[in-house]
Amino acid sequence: MASPGERVEKFMQRNLVSVKAATTLVEAAKRMAEQKIGCLLVHGEGQATQSSAMIGLLSETDLVRKGLAQGLSLPATKVTQIMTTPLQTISIESTMLDASHVMEQSGVRHLCVSNGNDIVGLISVRDLVKHFVYAASGPLRDLDDVYRPLSILMQKSMVTIDREESLLRVATTMTQKRIGSLLVSQNGVVVGIVTERDLVQKVVGCDQDPNQVTVGSVMSCPLIDIDINRTVHDASDLMAEKGIRHLTVTENHAIVGILSVRDLIRMISVRDRPRFLREQRGHEQG
Repeated sequence: MASPGERVEKFMQRNLVSVKAATTLVEAAKRMAEQKIGCLLVHGEGQATQSSAMIGLLSETDLVRKGLAQGLSLPATKVTQIMTTPLQTISIESTMLDASHVMEQSGVRHLCVSNGNDIVGLISVRDLVKHFVYAASGPLRDLDDVYRPLSILMQKSMVTIDREESLLRVATTMTQKRIGSLLVSQNGVVVGIVTERDLVQKVVGCDQDPNQVTVGSVMSCPLIDIDINRTVHDASDLMAEKGIRHLTVTENHAIVGILSVRDLIRMISVRDRPRFLREQRGHEQG
């Protein structure tokens, strides 16, 4: 079984998918959908795709918050205009615990793994969850004996949007609230969910006008939920099985919260933060 102190090198994704700097947002979204991934690396024009040539990273969050919500022309805007740069990296020698802290502090779901000047891999929040759920010990395993652990991790404040609203409204709400999903309502009843991935694949990738398309036409339904009495392991397995990053949490069949893949690792960084900060101060003083 895995140990919480193991290094990112063991768990990182080595198959890096990249696009040229001249790639448009529509083309990038299509590539993400084809590869079933949540981010792309960007390499400079006229440069080969060597790891040292990577100049930025484009995520689904970038596409929604910096592209769609800002009203940019999707087929005319290049990835370099909204990508995250410089790259947020973590050393190949770092531990998975350290990676969880860097993600939490930066508010991102992906980190590039560096070996010297080269980018040699990628660590995602899903990689962290898979690792910590199956670790022999550690912060998530400590929750095994906690009553209703999902009630601790889930977000009780849920943001909803009417199914007749435009997708531009969805993108701007996600951006303002800094969240990756909204529950969709009809006549006051929750009927589905709309996520960043829905926007990227069904709007950006298809070059749809977000002012003209309504939430109801792209939302995911029926909702995939999990009972509040289930375990963290159950939640992680269900997300992986369904290929999703959000679950509604129910109690007596009523929705009481929403759980994201990022929520599953937030407790990890909270519990380990004193150790992480001590080591950071030690490095700075050294």
